[in-house]
Amino acid sequence: MIKREDSGKNKVKVTFVMPYEEGQAAISVLGDFNDWDPAKTKLIKRRNSTCSNSVVLEAGQRYRFRYYTADGNWINDPEADGYEASEHGSENCILAL
Repeated sequence: MIKREDSGKNKVKVTFVMPYEEGQAAISVLGDFNDWDPAKTKLIKRRNSTCSNSVVLEAGQRYRFRYYTADGNWINDPEADGYEASEHGSENCILAL
Protein backbone atom coordinates (compact mmCIF):
# COMPACT_ATOMS: atom_id res chain seq x y z
CA MET A 1 0.00 0.00 0.00
CA ILE A 2 1.20 3.49 -0.76
CA LYS A 3 -0.08 6.49 1.20
CA ARG A 4 0.57 10.05 0.01
CA GLU A 5 0.27 13.23 2.04
CA ASP A 6 1.04 16.79 0.95
CA SER A 7 4.05 17.93 2.91
CA GLY A 8 4.10 21.52 1.64
CA LYS A 9 6.76 23.34 -0.38
CA ASN A 10 6.33 21.01 -3.38
CA LYS A 11 7.01 17.91 -1.26
CA VAL A 12 4.96 14.76 -0.70
CA LYS A 13 5.26 12.41 2.27
CA VAL A 14 5.02 8.88 0.89
CA THR A 15 4.41 5.99 3.29
CA PHE A 16 5.09 2.48 2.07
CA VAL A 17 3.08 -0.19 3.92
CA MET A 18 3.34 -3.97 3.64
CA PRO A 19 1.60 -6.78 5.56
CA TYR A 20 3.76 -8.32 8.28
CA GLU A 21 3.64 -11.82 9.73
CA GLU A 22 5.65 -12.81 12.78
CA GLY A 23 8.93 -14.41 11.79
CA GLN A 24 9.03 -13.13 8.22
CA ALA A 25 12.21 -11.65 6.77
CA ALA A 26 12.76 -7.92 7.19
CA ILE A 27 11.63 -5.74 4.26
CA SER A 28 13.16 -2.56 2.83
CA VAL A 29 11.88 -0.28 0.10
CA LEU A 30 14.55 0.51 -2.48
CA GLY A 31 14.33 3.04 -5.25
CA ASP A 32 15.68 6.05 -7.07
CA PHE A 33 15.03 8.11 -3.93
CA ASN A 34 17.51 6.15 -1.77
CA ASP A 35 20.08 4.92 -4.31
CA TRP A 36 18.57 1.39 -4.18
CA ASP A 37 20.25 0.87 -0.79
CA PRO A 38 18.47 -1.73 1.41
CA ALA A 39 19.92 -0.16 4.57
CA LYS A 40 18.41 3.29 3.97
CA THR A 41 14.63 2.69 4.19
CA LYS A 42 13.84 -0.42 6.22
CA LEU A 43 10.16 -0.99 6.93
CA ILE A 44 9.39 -0.88 10.65
CA LYS A 45 7.11 -3.47 12.25
CA ARG A 46 3.84 -1.97 13.54
CA ARG A 47 1.29 -3.35 16.03
CA ASN A 48 -1.41 -3.67 13.36
CA SER A 49 0.31 -6.55 11.51
CA THR A 50 1.99 -4.23 9.01
CA CYS A 51 5.43 -2.78 8.51
CA SER A 52 5.98 0.69 7.07
CA ASN A 53 8.28 3.64 6.60
CA SER A 54 7.96 7.09 5.06
CA VAL A 55 10.07 9.29 2.83
CA VAL A 56 9.54 12.89 1.75
CA LEU A 57 9.91 13.29 -2.01
CA GLU A 58 9.68 16.11 -4.52
CA ALA A 59 6.22 16.50 -6.08
CA GLY A 60 5.88 16.31 -9.85
CA GLN A 61 8.55 13.62 -10.16
CA ARG A 62 8.50 9.96 -11.14
CA TYR A 63 10.35 7.38 -9.05
CA ARG A 64 11.17 3.70 -9.60
CA PHE A 65 11.05 1.40 -6.56
CA ARG A 66 10.63 -2.18 -5.30
CA TYR A 67 10.48 -3.94 -1.96
CA TYR A 68 13.39 -6.21 -1.01
CA THR A 69 13.38 -8.85 1.72
CA ALA A 70 16.38 -9.76 3.88
CA ASP A 71 16.22 -13.29 2.43
CA GLY A 72 16.78 -11.94 -1.10
CA ASN A 73 13.29 -11.69 -2.61
CA TRP A 74 11.99 -8.75 -4.64
CA ILE A 75 8.33 -7.74 -4.31
CA ASN A 76 6.30 -5.31 -6.42
CA ASP A 77 3.55 -3.15 -4.95
CA PRO A 78 0.14 -3.88 -6.51
CA GLU A 79 -0.84 -0.23 -5.86
CA ALA A 80 2.06 1.22 -7.86
CA ASP A 81 1.14 3.83 -10.47
CA GLY A 82 2.69 1.61 -13.12
CA TYR A 83 5.53 -0.76 -13.92
CA GLU A 84 8.47 -0.69 -16.29
CA ALA A 85 11.06 -3.24 -17.34
CA SER A 86 14.32 -3.13 -15.42
CA GLU A 87 17.78 -3.87 -16.74
CA HIS A 88 17.73 -7.07 -14.63
CA GLY A 89 14.87 -8.73 -16.52
CA SER A 90 12.17 -7.91 -13.97
CA GLU A 91 9.79 -4.98 -13.51
CA ASN A 92 10.21 -1.94 -11.30
CA CYS A 93 7.23 -0.21 -9.71
CA ILE A 94 6.56 3.39 -10.69
CA LEU A 95 5.52 6.10 -8.23
CA ALA A 96 4.29 9.26 -9.96
CA LEU A 97 3.95 12.29 -7.72
